[in-house]
Amino acid sequence: MASRLAQFRSKAAQASEFVSKHGCAYYKELMEKNKQHVVQPPTVEKVQELSKQLFYTRLASLPGRYESFWKELDGAKQIWKNRKDLKVEDLGIVTLFGVELYAWFCVGEIVGRGFTLTGYKV
Repeated sequence: MASRLAQFRSKAAQASEFVSKHGCAYYKELMEKNKQHVVQPPTVEKVQELSKQLFYTRLASLPGRYESFWKELDGAKQIWKNRKDLKVEDLGIVTLFGVELYAWFCVGEIVGRGFTLTGYKV
């Protein structure tokens, strides 16, 4: 346990040194590449206005999403009714979708627990 702690401290020191040397240059480069997305002057009022625009834009997109959801559900119902006519390619797509769901829920849960299988951290 003590050797792991020493290893962790060493790696943390290396990471800290790297960030202190290269962090400022990385920040400047990142801001230069994305300067078209920065609102000038950056005032509190402008930030509040942008957050309201984002909220109401997302809210306005709900009816379209609602319609898309029901269209997808109807399509899935049709596929289920005609499941005897499915091809191998269709079954492969369904399998890949199932694997993706597994990754999102199960693997995401493992990542959320800090990459431990039981929730116990060493």
